Amino acid sequence: MLFESTDRYFRKLGPRGRTVMFQLPLSVTVLLVTVLVALLHPGFEWSGPFMFSLAAHLLLLAASAAVPWQRLPARAVFVIPFLDCLAIGLSRESGGQHLTVLSFLLVFPVVWLAVGLRRTGVVLAVLATILSVAVPPVILGNGFTSASFIRVVLLPVILGAIALTAFGVANGLAMQRRLLHQQEADLRDLLAASEDREQLLNTVMDTVSVGVCALDGQGQAVLVNRHLGSRLADAIGSEPTPGNVTDLPVYGVDRKHRLPPERHPRSRAARGESFTDELIWVGTGTTQRAYSVTCRLTRTSAGGNSGAVLAFTDVTALVTALSAKDEFLASVSHELRTPLTSILGYLDLALDEEGLDPGVEQCLTVAKRNARRLLTLVGDLLTIASGSLTISPRPADLNDVAATSISAAQPHAAAAGITLELESTGPATGRFDPDRLGQAIDNLVSNAIKYTPEGGTVTVRVSAAGQDLRCEVTDTGIGMTEDELAQAFTRFFRAANAHSSAIPGAGLGLAITRSIVENHRGTISLSSNRGKGTTAVLTLPDADALHPSLAAAR
Repeated sequence: MLFESTDRYFRKLGPRGRTVMFQLPLSVTVLLVTVLVALLHPGFEWSGPFMFSLAAHLLLLAASAAVPWQRLPARAVFVIPFLDCLAIGLSRESGGQHLTVLSFLLVFPVVWLAVGLRRTGVVLAVLATILSVAVPPVILGNGFTSASFIRVVLLPVILGAIALTAFGVANGLAMQRRLLHQQEADLRDLLAASEDREQLLNTVMDTVSVGVCALDGQGQAVLVNRHLGSRLADAIGSEPTPGNVTDLPVYGVDRKHRLPPERHPRSRAARGESFTDELIWVGTGTTQRAYSVTCRLTRTSAGGNSGAVLAFTDVTALVTALSAKDEFLASVSHELRTPLTSILGYLDLALDEEGLDPGVEQCLTVAKRNARRLLTLVGDLLTIASGSLTISPRPADLNDVAATSISAAQPHAAAAGITLELESTGPATGRFDPDRLGQAIDNLVSNAIKYTPEGGTVTVRVSAAGQDLRCEVTDTGIGMTEDELAQAFTRFFRAANAHSSAIPGAGLGLAITRSIVENHRGTISLSSNRGKGTTAVLTLPDADALHPSLAAAR
């Protein structure tokens, strides 16, 4: 820091000021020596040459201050230290034996030359030293003595060594200065890059349509984006304690009870808990908003917890839409129950008549069975709306369930020109709800028929492997893409080709089927190739292992 401060100070002085500052130590020293000589040697002979040498020193100081060095070439200033050497030599030679010590003053101009001109300065310093010894005796007419010859040899060697040392020190200082400047430039670049990254981060955070709140390791909010809003930031960013009640209370999923402080998203994040898509309600009355909250922890390089980031997504519109959809399903399903119940009642009355034609009786029986299935579907819509599904497990054989489904779908398949086949490897008995499983297989077979062109085949295979029951429905239809397979079990989803081909359906069959299977602790999977058909595999656990008597009875 001291080096940098000195460097900046000399840069502010300008060429003229720097020249004076370099010349001033020599001039002050000459003045001090003159005063000491006058005090310590009253009989000193102040000869004309000596006074002339002092005038030369004064003239050189004045030239340093008066010459407009900024208008001259940069190296012109080094005439001053070169002439200093000659002036010092003249003072030493004219001062006699009492002032031979003045030779030490050559250090000032020698160092100036070595530092200012580097290698060239070292050469000029040696040359100026030689001239400071050789020229004054010629000017003064004293001739050369043995001492003069010794000085001609020794002074250049000593001062040359000093010049080389000064040159080395100057080089080291220059390298240090360059290094410091480079480090300063690097720091400026890093600071600029950091500011750019901070600006980019702030822009990204303010651009995304998600409220973001960053917490430090102590759980204090350190960064909040604009989308979060000041009031919401106050609700979720402040300490959620019973004594700190904000204008925006935070509620749980039920929208009625406030979240306790320990369940507050910020408190959970501060404890190092990570979570995804937690639903909370913020506010009261008509201004209450639903937010899906996700928390991710930030880690230090050592793996410790350094804080967390909370993301708040406003899902009020989505939650409202889902609620409206469920209410609509419940309302429509409820309205369908009454006419279906009436239809079933009249079909029962018709079947109770005596002397019915066998063909008519069969048609009425099929109509009654399908009306019951339609009533079951209406119940499923209500189930989907309410989010629950009831099953009644009992001993049954999956072969019988599959055969019933094949029989019910036969007229539809025949009308579409599709062959229905049932394959079985033997008894497939277990404890499950045959009505619900029949509904699941009905859905799979119905889908297979709908998406299989005329002349195709739908095959239902039933088997028992160990304690598992397996039902596989394979068709030779149009198949599905990978994206369609990924969404096949989503409620109300229908493949693009179903829409383009005007294939009827509501997109509930597979969702209901999966719910039925999962309520039996089973699994269902789909595999398909575009244009080569689809295979649905339904697996139920614990077939005959818990009911050996049923297997023996069959």
